Amino acid sequence: MSKQPSKQLLHLVIGGELSDLEGVEFTDLDAVDIVGVYPNYASAYDVWKQKAQMSVDNANMRYFIVHMHRLMDPEEPKADAE
Repeated sequence: MSKQPSKQLLHLVIGGELSDLEGVEFTDLDAVDIVGVYPNYASAYDVWKQKAQMSVDNANMRYFIVHMHRLMDPEEPKADAE
């Protein structure tokens, strides 16, 4: 039996200061921190957690994980591991 490799599910970690804590609008797009693109949710989560902990003193700073694979292939059903 050959084990099929898991499908690449790209995730983007991004962050910056929000203009309103109830929304997701950044105050300055030039200052947005584009951390990087990761091949799976677990590795993106690890980086997201690290960046979020580093910015804990700034109440307006937020980091997000963007599921790029969902944007690139919206017809694909959601993976269970996310």
